[in-house]
Amino acid sequence: MSCRILLMIVVLIGVAACERGHRDHQQTLLVFGTLLDIKAYTDNPAEFDAAVKGLERTFQDMHKEWHAWKGDGELVRLNRAIGRGDAMTVSPELAELLLRAKQYAEQSGHLFNPAIGGLIAEWGFHSDEPPGGPPPNGDRIASLIEAAPSMAQLTFEQNRILSSNRAVALDLGAFAKGYALNLAIRQLKRSGIAHAIVNAGGDLCVSGRHGDRPWTIGIRNPLGEGVIASVKVSDGECVLTSGNYERYREYEGIRYAHILDPRTGYPVEHVASATVISMDGGLADAAATALSVAGPGQWEKIAAQMGIAEVMLVDGNGDVHLSPRMRDRIEFQQSVNRVIVSPRLNAGS
Repeated sequence: MSCRILLMIVVLIGVAACERGHRDHQQTLLVFGTLLDIKAYTDNPAEFDAAVKGLERTFQDMHKEWHAWKGDGELVRLNRAIGRGDAMTVSPELAELLLRAKQYAEQSGHLFNPAIGGLIAEWGFHSDEPPGGPPPNGDRIASLIEAAPSMAQLTFEQNRILSSNRAVALDLGAFAKGYALNLAIRQLKRSGIAHAIVNAGGDLCVSGRHGDRPWTIGIRNPLGEGVIASVKVSDGECVLTSGNYERYREYEGIRYAHILDPRTGYPVEHVASATVISMDGGLADAAATALSVAGPGQWEKIAAQMGIAEVMLVDGNGDVHLSPRMRDRIEFQQSVNRVIVSPRLNAGS
């Protein structure tokens, strides 16, 4: 009898252990105007739920304070101060964010330029709804380009920020998402969630593994439907894509992408999407924008300057451009027109 009882206890313990085993747990939040999917591979769903609640508070704070045109957050107030020619003391978090943005802008040769918020607004992309009607007046665009707003015109005295150019209008939409995704992964780890993927509209960062295998993610086909390629993503890596399919203005059958060339003031046409893998989500986000602007003829140079080694560009013709290291990782899920692998980059790819 005692043996039977012992056996029953062992079986019950085994069943309970299976019930408590690692499984996928997922929640979705609405932040930054997009759906944030958080998936964890964990044996503690209560811990995951608590971590997501903390993460939601963090992201809502970021959305409020880093928004370029809505509400009265720090970035909105800073832009007002710059427009008046005044200095403003900001939080250490925003100062760090802007310092990184300034660094990445310089590395990209200012093809990534978060200071062109005025130009973005002129094209109608400071709105929750897709803009309509004809494109902006050419004279107005020329005037904004002539003003030449640049991150180089920001000066920092610890957390006190001043701009030498009142035309600087900061918009961190091409950078803050990747930066925030990195922060999210770190916060989940501090909350005890070691294996997770945080996905904001196809931009993501991961930690740990999905059981006995790495996380595998798909890269959207920017010129069609479905997933064009997949890639296995390792602990701490982020995958950011900048695509002209995300937001656009359409008028009389012409689509104007939201990715603007800061040199001309007009939307990028030669690249459909740029995907970058990096351990630094903010850098990957900024680089994806810069490489979209650089296009097929310049992207290798800009990637090397920014220290990026894993890149995939899909150009307007549907040709796929790969760095050597990305070629070794990517698995195509659809047929493509042509694959062009770049020479080895100075960044180590």
